[in-house]
Amino acid sequence: MKKPKSRKQVKFSKSIVFSLVFLVLGFILAYSYSLSQAQESSSNFTANSQFEQEEQFREELIEQKERNKTLREEILAKQEQLQDYESSFSDGEEIFGEIASEAEELRRYIGLMPVEGEGLRVVLEDGEYGSQTVNPNDYIVHESHVFQVIHEMYISGAEAVAVNGQRIHANSTIVCTGPVIEVDGVQYPAPFTIEAIGKPEVLIASMELSGGVLDQLVNDNIVVTMDEGLVIQMPALLSES
Repeated sequence: MKKPKSRKQVKFSKSIVFSLVFLVLGFILAYSYSLSQAQESSSNFTANSQFEQEEQFREELIEQKERNKTLREEILAKQEQLQDYESSFSDGEEIFGEIASEAEELRRYIGLMPVEGEGLRVVLEDGEYGSQTVNPNDYIVHESHVFQVIHEMYISGAEAVAVNGQRIHANSTIVCTGPVIEVDGVQYPAPFTIEAIGKPEVLIASMELSGGVLDQLVNDNIVVTMDEGLVIQMPALLSES
């Protein structure tokens, strides 16, 4: 016959069983906790990813709205430019007419077109001298005398000036060579006729100022003749004649 187990053996067996049960239970609890943490972490990661995507979409939407606003502003600006062009085209005929008129005035001013109008004619002649002791150069018209008259004409508002029928321009040269003067390479003997197109009353009043050009010419023994109110014609600088 088997011997009955002692109390100590029974207690020891129960302890082992309880230990195994608690060990398995602990393992199950630890695994459950770990699984729960993993699920929570995965859930947090998913939530964070969705939040980041939403933020990115929100930023892209804001940028697109700003871009649309900029494009609308550009469209409005282009429409205003188009309206300005259409308005200028409607007024184009008048504008072109003004430009053509201004161009014609400029061509007259620089001598590319013949001109005609009222003005003043000044003739300079050598003074008379009879004594052999007198210096003839003191009675001859020099280029300085011609320059004095030309400058006074332009100061008085002359639109065009000519010497012996030859138009004067900004780069004209006048040189005295003995009894003749050379205007832009062309020689002319005395007398020298200087014509100016402008307001005759203004031109002659300027010449006759006290102590002015006329008085200086007379003091230099130059014979001066002036005719005002004449209709003067001048050729263009590039005219073949």
